[in-house]
Amino acid sequence: NFFNKSGSEVLIRNIGRINSLKEIRDIVVGFKDNIPILISQVAEVKFGAKFKRGDGSLNGVPAVILTVEKQPNASTIDLTEEVIKALQELQPSLPADVKINTDVFRQAEFIEAALSNVVEALRDGAILVVIVLFLFLLNFRTTLITLTAIPLSLIITALVFKAFDISINTMTLGGIAIAIGELVDDAIVDVENVFRRLRENQNSKTPRPVIKVIYDASTEVRNSIVYATIIVVLVFIPLFALSGMEGRIFAPLGIAYITSIIASLLVALTVTPAMCYYLLPNIKQMKSEEDGFLVRWIKKQDTKLLHFGLGNPKTILIGAATLFLIAASFIPFFGTEFLPPFNEGSLTINAAAPAGTSLEESNKLGSIAEKQILKVPEVAFTARRTGRAELDEHVEPVANSEIEVSFKKDMHERTRSEITEDIREKLSIVKGLNINIGQPISHRLDHLLSGVRAQVAIKIFGNDLMELRKYASEIRNTISKIEGVVDVQIEKQVQIPQLIIRPKEDALKYYGLERGEVVQDLEILYQGKVVSHILDKERRFELILRLPENERNSIEVIKRALMETPGGELIPITEIADIYFENGPNTINHENTQRRLVVSCNVSGRDLGSTVSDIEEQIMQSVKLSQGYFITYGGQFESQKSASRLISILSLFSLAGVFLALYSYFKSPRIVLQIMLNIPLALIGSVIAVWLTGGVFSVASLVGFITLTGIASRNGIMMISHYLHLVENEGEKFGKKMIIRGSLERLVPVLMTALTAALALIPLTLAKDAPGKEILYPVATVIIGGLISSTLLDMIVTPVVFHLFGEKALQKYLENKNQSDLGN
Repeated sequence: NFFNKSGSEVLIRNIGRINSLKEIRDIVVGFKDNIPILISQVAEVKFGAKFKRGDGSLNGVPAVILTVEKQPNASTIDLTEEVIKALQELQPSLPADVKINTDVFRQAEFIEAALSNVVEALRDGAILVVIVLFLFLLNFRTTLITLTAIPLSLIITALVFKAFDISINTMTLGGIAIAIGELVDDAIVDVENVFRRLRENQNSKTPRPVIKVIYDASTEVRNSIVYATIIVVLVFIPLFALSGMEGRIFAPLGIAYITSIIASLLVALTVTPAMCYYLLPNIKQMKSEEDGFLVRWIKKQDTKLLHFGLGNPKTILIGAATLFLIAASFIPFFGTEFLPPFNEGSLTINAAAPAGTSLEESNKLGSIAEKQILKVPEVAFTARRTGRAELDEHVEPVANSEIEVSFKKDMHERTRSEITEDIREKLSIVKGLNINIGQPISHRLDHLLSGVRAQVAIKIFGNDLMELRKYASEIRNTISKIEGVVDVQIEKQVQIPQLIIRPKEDALKYYGLERGEVVQDLEILYQGKVVSHILDKERRFELILRLPENERNSIEVIKRALMETPGGELIPITEIADIYFENGPNTINHENTQRRLVVSCNVSGRDLGSTVSDIEEQIMQSVKLSQGYFITYGGQFESQKSASRLISILSLFSLAGVFLALYSYFKSPRIVLQIMLNIPLALIGSVIAVWLTGGVFSVASLVGFITLTGIASRNGIMMISHYLHLVENEGEKFGKKMIIRGSLERLVPVLMTALTAALALIPLTLAKDAPGKEILYPVATVIIGGLISSTLLDMIVTPVVFHLFGEKALQKYLENKNQSDLGN
C-alpha cells in the first residue's frame, strides 16, 4: 500500500466509493456481445423509504415521538434538565416548521411532585413535634434540648447516605418522614428524667452535685432507650429480605428509617446529657415541684384509671382480649393489593386493533381515539405511537398503538378515577379497538411482573391454538361480568391470511435447482437484502436489492416473476412453487417451552385480592379444560401474596430476635412477654385504621405493622424498667402504690413519645392520592392507629398485668441482678 518517491513514502489509496445515484446506475453487471450491461438497464435505482412499521402523532397530528431513557444510575431530574437544555439549543438549527414539545411526558415531574409532597409532610410533621413538646414541657430550654435531636440526626443520616452513595428519593425521604416523630423519643426520655431528677435534687435537703444527678438520671434510662432502639432495628430485618420490586421500593425506606433512629440514639446518649448540664440546672421551674397544667390534669385522670384498673383486673384483661379478638376477626375480610396505586399525573393507554390491521388503518383508529381522549377537559396532550420497529426494545405489530396522556396541572374538580372512567367511556365508541388503561410506570411494573401490561394476567397453556382461543373466549365472557373487572383483552394470537410460496420437490429436481438457494432468492426478491452502504457526508444509507413495490403487491406478478435455472433458462416461479393464500397464526408465544395464550384485565373500584379470588372461582366453575390444558394466574396479586408470605415468616424470626434481645436485658421470660403484650394491643388500633381507610391491606400496610411493632414495644420497656428501678434503687416494695407511682412518673415520656411519633405522621395521611404520599399513606395510617390503641391500653393494661404476674418475675430479676453483681 506504499511506494517510494524520491526518498519519501507515499500512501496508495484505491477509492471505489460511490458518490451519486448515476454512478450506481453506471455500474457494469455483465458483458454480452462486446456490449457492457449496466445496472440501469436491468434495474431501477432511486431513493426510497424503509418498510414502515410504525407511526406517531401528537394530539392527533402526525409527529415523531422521541423517547429518551436514562442510564440506571443517572438522576432523572438532572438528566431531564440537560436534555431540555440541549433541545433548546438544537431548536434554532431546525427547519422553521419543526417544533419540539417536551411536555408530553416527563417522569421528572412525577418525581419532583412526589419529593415536594414528602418534604412538605416532613416539615409539617416536625412542626407538630415542636408543638407537642412545648405543650408538655412548657419550657423553652427543655424543648430546645429535645428538638436538637432532629437536625443532628438528619445531619448524621445525610453523612451516612453520602458515605455509602445512597440517593435522596421519595422512599428515603419517606423513611425519614415516618421516623421524624421518633427522632426525639430517646431525647424526650432522657430530658424528662434528668429534669425530674434535677428538680427533686434541688428541693432535697441534701442536694448532690448537678453533674452526678444528670449522670445517674441518664444512666437510669440508658439501657431502656438502647434496647428500644435495638428492637426497632430487629423488627425491620424482614424488610431487607424482600426481593423483586417490593424490595427495591421499601429497602431504601428501611435504610433511612433505621439510620435516622440509630443517629437519634447516638445524639441522646452524647449531646442530650451535655446540653442538660449546661442549660437545665438554673432554670426557674426547678424551684417548683408542680408540673404544668396539662400534665397535672392528665396525671389526675390516669390516677383514677389506675385505681379502677388495679381494682378490677379481670374487667380490664377481658376487655382488652375481646378488643383484640374482634380486631383479629376483621383481618380475613379485608381486601388485598400489592401496592397502593400511584398518581403519576398521566396515563398510558394501549389500543389494540384486530391482528393483521394495516398501518394506515391503525393510524386512522388511533387518531379517532386521540380525538376522543382530547374531549376530556383535564387532558393537556396525547402522544401516540403505532407499531414498533424490530430494533425497538418492545417490538409491537402495526395493529397496536400506545397513547401517552398528560393531564393539565390545575385539575382539581374530578378525581383521577373519575377522569379515567370518562376516558374509558369515550373510547368505548371506537369500534375495533381493545383498550387497556394504566399509567406509565405502573404499566411497566405490571409488564415486569407478568409479561403483560395489565394488573391481572390469566395464562392458558396447551397445544392447539384454536382450543386456546376457545377457552380464552369463555374466560373473557366469564370475567367480564365480575364487579371491578375492566379492560378485558385476549392476546392477539389469531389466524390471519398468509401468502404461502412452497417449492415443488419434483420441479426443483427437474430444473436442477437447490431448495435453499430458491428460498433465499425469493426472500431477497420480496424481503430485500442490504448489499452495500452509501456515504453522503455525515449521512449513511443502505443499498438494498429488492423487487419494485408494485410487483410485491400482486399475486399474479409474483407468479410470473422469472428465476434462472443452472442451464441459463428463465422460468416463472409458478413452475417451481405452489403460490396460494392460507390462514396461519400471526404470532406464536411460548412460556416454559409450552404454547400459551393470555387473557388480561385491570381492576377498578375494588381491591385486587378479592377481585382475583372471584376471577379464580368463576373460571373454575364455568371453564372446563381438556386434558393437557391448564391455567395459571400472574400479576400484582401474585407478588402481593409472595411478599406477604415472606414478611409473615420472617417476622416470626424477627419477634424471636426481639424476645432474645429483651431477655438478655431482663433475664426473665415473664417480663419480656409482658413487654411484648403491647404488640397485640397495637394491632387493635391498626386494624381499625385499615378498616376506616378502605379496608385494604397492601405490602405498604405490612411495612407499617413492622414499624409499629418496634415503636409499641418501646412504651412497655419504659414502663416496666421503671417499676424495676423503683424497687431496686429507690426502696419501693412491690404493690399497687409502687405501680401507680411508676406509671405516673413514666406517663409523660410515654405520652410524649407516642404523640410525637403519631402526630408527625398526620401530614402523610392528608391528600392520600398526592404523588409520593400514596405509597406512604398506608404505612402512616397503620402506625397512627396502632400507636393510639397501644398507648391508651398500655396506660392501664401493662400496670394491671404487672400487678397480677410481675411479682415473681421481679424477684427473679433481682436475684439474677444480685448474682451478676456478686460475680463482678
